[in-house]
Amino acid sequence: MKTLQLVPAMEQGGVERGVVEMNRVIVGAGWENVVVAAGGRLLAQIEKDGGRTVLCEVKSKNPLTFFSRAAWLKKILLAEKPDVVCAHSRVPAWLFKWANRGLAIPWITFAHGANSVSRYSKVMTEGDLTVTPSRYIADYLQHAYGIGEEKLRVIPRAIEPERFDIDRLDRDFIAAKKSEWGTEGFFVVMGLGRITQLKGYDMLIRAVAKLPSRFKLVLVGEAEALRREVEQSLHALVEELGVASRVVFAGNQQQVAECLSLADVVVSSNVRKPEAFGRSMAEALAMGKPVVARAFGGALDVVRDGVDGVLVAEGEDYAAQFAAAIEKVSRMKFGDLRKEALERFSFDKMAERSLSVYKEVSK
Repeated sequence: MKTLQLVPAMEQGGVERGVVEMNRVIVGAGWENVVVAAGGRLLAQIEKDGGRTVLCEVKSKNPLTFFSRAAWLKKILLAEKPDVVCAHSRVPAWLFKWANRGLAIPWITFAHGANSVSRYSKVMTEGDLTVTPSRYIADYLQHAYGIGEEKLRVIPRAIEPERFDIDRLDRDFIAAKKSEWGTEGFFVVMGLGRITQLKGYDMLIRAVAKLPSRFKLVLVGEAEALRREVEQSLHALVEELGVASRVVFAGNQQQVAECLSLADVVVSSNVRKPEAFGRSMAEALAMGKPVVARAFGGALDVVRDGVDGVLVAEGEDYAAQFAAAIEKVSRMKFGDLRKEALERFSFDKMAERSLSVYKEVSK
C-alpha cells in the first residue's frame, strides 16, 4: 500500500503537524508514504520518520502556471503510482483533479476548514471520500454543497500521548524559555498557532491589556513570509496599548508540549471564523491546561464550558469578554484535564480509523 499526501507547504500549523503524525502511522503500518509539497522545514521530519518527500509547487494560486504545475504533478503520480492520494487543501486538490485525468487514482479530500462557499472551495468535497476533523465541518459541507453522508467520514484530530507526556519534557528547554520569556511570577496566557488575521491575536492583545499586570501573554507562532505585515501590526498594537512588557512574541517553536507546559491558560482567540477542530485546544488539555475559546465551530467539540475551561458567547466587545473569561479561569480549579483529553482524543483510534479509510478508498 502506498499513500501520497498533497500539502501546500510543510512549514507550521495543525494540518502540517497532522500530516507528520499520520506519516508515522502509515510507515508504522508497513506502508509507503510520500508527501508532496512546495517545501517547508517539516519535510525533514517526514524523511526522519521513514516517509519520503517530493518537491512540487502545489501552493501557488497563480492561474498562469496552473497547467504546467499540474503536468509536473502528473509526472510525479506516474512515477510514484500511489494506491490513494490525499489532498489537504484546495490548490493541491485542483491540481490533482487535472493531473489525475486518465489515471483514475482513488483520492480523499481532507476538508480541514470552513472555506467560503464557492466553486473553488467545492473541490474539497469531490474526492471519493471527504474526511473532516469535526461534526461542525461535516455539517457545513452538507449544507453548502449537499454532499451525502455516505461520502463523509468524521475523524477528530488526536493527541500523541508520547509527544505530550508531562514526564518526558525537555526541562532544559523549559528553563531556557521561562527565562527568555520572563514568565516567572506571572499568570501566563498563551496563544498558539500561525499568525494570521483570522487568529484574532489583535483581540487577545486587547483582552490582556484590560487585565491586571500579573497577566502575561505569550504568542507562539509566526507569520508566513507574505503575511509579515500582520505580525508587524500586532507589534504596533502592543506599543500603542503600552503592554510591551507583558506580551512576548515567541516565534515558531517545534517543542509545542514544552511551550504549553509554561502556560496557565491557552486561548483560542479566533472570533470571526470558527476553527475546524482546534488542535492546539486539545493539546493544551493534554498538558493539563484549561482553554478559553469562543463557543462556536470546532471549539464545541473540544472545550466543555466550566469543565475544561470557559466558552465565550457571541458578543460585541470580545476583548472585554475574553478578559473576563481569562480572569475567571485564573480563579477556577480543574480536574484531571490530561486523562480525559487523552481518552476523548485517542491517537490510536484516530490512526485506526484513518488507515481504514485509506483501505476503503483503495479497494
